[in-house]
Amino acid sequence: MATVLYCCADCFGDRGLRKFILDVSNERSSCSYCGSVDVDVVLPAQLTEKFGPLVNIYEPNVEGRFLVEWLKQDWQMFHKSLSLAQCKELLAEILDNGEVVRQMFSPSPKYHSDGLERWETLRTELMHENRYFPAAQLDRDRLKALFSFLHVDEMTSDWYRARLQTGDTLFTIEELGAPPPRDAGHGRANPAGIPYLYLGSTPETALAEIRPHTGEKACVAKFMIPRGLTLLDLRNPRRLVSPFVLDDEDQIGLLRSDIDFLERLGEELTRPIMPQGALIDYVPSQYLCEFIKKCGYAGVIYRSSVSNGINLALFDPTLATASDVRPYLINRVSVNVTAL
Repeated sequence: MATVLYCCADCFGDRGLRKFILDVSNERSSCSYCGSVDVDVVLPAQLTEKFGPLVNIYEPNVEGRFLVEWLKQDWQMFHKSLSLAQCKELLAEILDNGEVVRQMFSPSPKYHSDGLERWETLRTELMHENRYFPAAQLDRDRLKALFSFLHVDEMTSDWYRARLQTGDTLFTIEELGAPPPRDAGHGRANPAGIPYLYLGSTPETALAEIRPHTGEKACVAKFMIPRGLTLLDLRNPRRLVSPFVLDDEDQIGLLRSDIDFLERLGEELTRPIMPQGALIDYVPSQYLCEFIKKCGYAGVIYRSSVSNGINLALFDPTLATASDVRPYLINRVSVNVTAL
């Protein structure tokens, strides 16, 4: 009697597919591929219809790569714990085709997005040519549609904000909030005069963002944000974008060609900026955040460039409520260098 093979949500990195599996599963068992025990499982054949339009955006090419490799690179489709052989075996079961996983493919050249090229042209113009009435333009309708793939599903309500002490007196909660408009300087997300509230996911992240020196003292305030805020997540667009929310292969192909563009936007909020160049270098990310705000988002989440944590730029500081302030001593600041 043939062994019944099951797969589970833990086999995949794609959040759309993970949700689908959890929604349709009516059996709990051990996963035949990733080894997870007592989880919701489905037969690989139950995913065949989902994968059909996706694999159609790739064409056979003897100089290409395995289909599994493209799916891992383009969509972070399979969980990193699965080996290439396991991914091939799982995909073969899903497609009911053991030959196709051994063939070489390339993405179809008919799908092309000019979003990244438009952004590079616009950012140069914003920085060095025309600040307020640039000739270069993004396809704003398309970008707004792409943002819909990057909604935050679930996020902690606890965040932190730090400020270096100049004396022995602790800052008050009010002093750790966003500055008033007249005192708001330019930041990574906000233009001068338009205060946003910058928050870190941990006290350590908040402290790292203020670039302290060893021996300095700082205050950290805890803030709470309401659950259900509409936040945009630019930490890892490739992990968040799911082709399975689309039914049309042309839409999927175009979405694939736009992922590099979205990743580039995420880099705008993460790339290290030298203080002496911040006035100019922050302009593209400020433009981006103003557009995100115009699209109706309450804030944007992005990776920290100085720690392993994440940051939140909250467009309306009054949405966050501070609860307490705690003092910290900076015991040590580490430096990681690369010889050029």
